Amino acid sequence: MQPAAPVPATAERTEAFGILLRVAATLAFAAMGGCIKALGTTVPLGQVVFFRSAFALLPLVAFLWLTGSFPNGLATTRPLGHAARCLMGAAAMFTSFATIRLLPLAEATMLSYLAPAFMALMGWAFLGENLHRRRIIGVALGLAGCAVISLPSMTGDLPAAAFAGLVLGVTTALLTAAALIQVRRLTVMGEQAGAIAFWFAAVSALAGAATLPLGWTVPDGPQLIMLLGAGLSGGIAHILMTLSFRHAEAAALAPYEYLSILWAVILGFAVFGESPGLAFLLAAPLILSGAVTALPGRRMRRTR
Repeated sequence: MQPAAPVPATAERTEAFGILLRVAATLAFAAMGGCIKALGTTVPLGQVVFFRSAFALLPLVAFLWLTGSFPNGLATTRPLGHAARCLMGAAAMFTSFATIRLLPLAEATMLSYLAPAFMALMGWAFLGENLHRRRIIGVALGLAGCAVISLPSMTGDLPAAAFAGLVLGVTTALLTAAALIQVRRLTVMGEQAGAIAFWFAAVSALAGAATLPLGWTVPDGPQLIMLLGAGLSGGIAHILMTLSFRHAEAAALAPYEYLSILWAVILGFAVFGESPGLAFLLAAPLILSGAVTALPGRRMRRTR
């Protein structure tokens, strides 16, 4: 058997750079979550969604312009498809930010990893994708983790606010999975990633602005910094994540996605004095294992 040809050093450096970008993206996402957590309930939820989305457009538009995708790359022949994706994504943003307010940052982040399990089920139900044994195991592990983290609520040991956060976290995972299924549809139909990202941010900003009649506050200095930080870090995180896939395969990047949990634990403990509870420690391995298992089969070797 002839040995595989060695991977060129330039390819190794390129993959390493892609991994570095992916790690930076997880840090940017963690910073966004920290900004939202720091705001607490002092700023209305819709106002937070508006700032997060509107200011994320700044780095996103700059990136699209530098890559030659703005404004021509924003054209679409599937406006209704974009509308469905944007509405589900915007709803997920509302529920996600509400979850961060109600739960420790690590738990809120971990619940988002239920999305791959739900996505596998939705892909089978709506896209006719094969729900093979690997994905069934992933779904089962994710749901088992969800059951474990719900145990305190079943025994009456979970405060009402934390229970509401748990429900909202699971809802966020469902909405995220549905939005990603729609993204997959749009991609298959030939829609560009830049257009999908731009219209999502624009519609989410409009959704947040629509809550203005319900009452907004005039942010003070620290609040304004947190609002701007949430928007810019969220936009930068998406750009870094997109760039990482240009330098490395998804199989190489996937393990680093789960650093988000580590950053959330560190940030929650260091800044907000949050310590993971027993339910989190028991559920995290199940949910993360389910997320990894439910992903599409990954190639073990790089295509040369």
